[in-house]
Amino acid sequence: MVEAERMRVSVIGTGYLGATTAACLAEMGFEVLGLDVDEAKIDLLRSGRVPFYEPGLDELLVSNLRAGRLRFTTDFAEVAEFADLHLICVGTPQRDESGAADLSYVNSAVEGLAPHLTRPTVVVGRSTVPVGTAATLAARLAALAPVGKEAELGWSPEFLREGFGVEDTLHPDRIVIGTDSSRVEKAVRALWQQQVDAGTPFLVTDMQTAELVKVSANAFLATKISFINAMAEVSEVAGADVIQLAEALSYDDRIGGKFLGPGLGFGGGCLPKDIRAFMARADELGVEPALSFLREVDAINQRRRARTIDIARQLIGGNFAGRTVAVLGAAFKPNSDDIRDSPALDVASTIASLGARVTVYDPQALERARQEHPELNYADSMLGATRDADVVLLLTEWAEFREANPDEMGEVVAQKRIVDGRNALDPTYWRASGWTYRALGRQ
Repeated sequence: MVEAERMRVSVIGTGYLGATTAACLAEMGFEVLGLDVDEAKIDLLRSGRVPFYEPGLDELLVSNLRAGRLRFTTDFAEVAEFADLHLICVGTPQRDESGAADLSYVNSAVEGLAPHLTRPTVVVGRSTVPVGTAATLAARLAALAPVGKEAELGWSPEFLREGFGVEDTLHPDRIVIGTDSSRVEKAVRALWQQQVDAGTPFLVTDMQTAELVKVSANAFLATKISFINAMAEVSEVAGADVIQLAEALSYDDRIGGKFLGPGLGFGGGCLPKDIRAFMARADELGVEPALSFLREVDAINQRRRARTIDIARQLIGGNFAGRTVAVLGAAFKPNSDDIRDSPALDVASTIASLGARVTVYDPQALERARQEHPELNYADSMLGATRDADVVLLLTEWAEFREANPDEMGEVVAQKRIVDGRNALDPTYWRASGWTYRALGRQ
C-alpha cells in the first residue's frame, strides 16, 4: 500500500457524507478526487459551492480547491487511475413501504468503479447498509475488476451528525473497520493516523459487525428519544413535568442526559430510515422478534407529531379552518437545511390540510421546503412568519427561536399562543409576557 503521506483518495458520491468527507480529508493533507454521476452537483462543487448547508464546510471546500488538494469528476476511469484508496459514500434511502434500504446507489458505485481497477486497490464502504451487504459487494468487486481479488473491500461506517459533520470527520469518536485483510486495515489506519495518534479508538472487526455498528447506534438513540417521549405522554396525563423528569434521570450515569430531550421527535435522513431498514433486514434474517420493539419506537415518534397538532388545535378552540398558523422551523434539526422526514414540515402540511393558512420560516431550509411543500406559505423572517398568527408553533430549535423576544413577537401576532414543540423556551418567561404557553409533556 502507498505510504500515508502519498496516498491519494477518491470519494464516490458527493452528497452530505461524500462532500464532507472529501473536503475534510483534503484539509488533513490528502489529495482527494470526488466523483458523482450528477454533473450539476459536480459543477457546483467545482465552483466552490456546497449544495447543502453544513457549518464550516464551505470554507474547507474553497480553501482546498484553491490549494489543489481537492478536485471533482464524473469519470470512473479517472478515479481508478488516480486513487490508491476508494471510499464509497453514496446514499441508501428507504426503498418502499417495507422500509428496506435501497442499495442501487451502492451497487452502481461498485459496478461503475470495478471494471477500471487494473492494479491492487482498496475499496472501503462508508455508507449505511444492511448487514451482509459488504460480503456480497466484495465478491462482486473481485469478479468485475480486471485485477480480480487484488481489489479488496472493507467496511468502515460513518458517524456524522448533521450540523457537526466537519467536527465529526476531523475529530471522530471512534474509527471502525470491518475486514480480514491486513492491506485494508493498513490503508484505513493510514487514512486516520492523525486521529489515532490523537487518541481516537481504532477498532478492527469482521465486516458484519462493522455493518451493524451504525444501525445499532441509531436504533439505540432512536429508542432513547422515544422513551423520553413516551414518558412525556404519561406525564401529560399524570400531571407531571417531563423536563424535570428528564433532568432527574440524567444524573444517573447509567442513563445520562444526551438524547433525553422530550419534544416533537426525530426525523432526517438517518434515524427513521435506518431503524426501518434494520427491522426489514431482521425480518429477512428470520430474527424479526429481536427488533420488534423498534416498531413501537417508530410509532411513539409519529405520535408526537399528532399530539403537537392536537395541542395547537385545542389552543385555538378546536378547529383550524380559517385560522392563521405560524410554524418556526422546516429543517428536521437546527444547523441543517435537511428536510427529509422533517417533523416540522409534516406538522405544518397536516395543519394546512385541515384548513389553516400556514406560514413557515426557517433560517436555512426555506428553499428546499418551498420545493417540497408548495402548499405552504413562507416568510423571510421570524416576525414575518408570526404576523397575525392565531397560534405559533416552534418546531425546530434554532438558536434564533430559542432566543426570541416574547414581547417583540407579541406585538405582531393576533393571539399570544405558542406551542413549544421542542421544549426549547422558558415557559415562565413567556407566560410573564402574557403568552398562553403549551409544550409536550408539561402542564
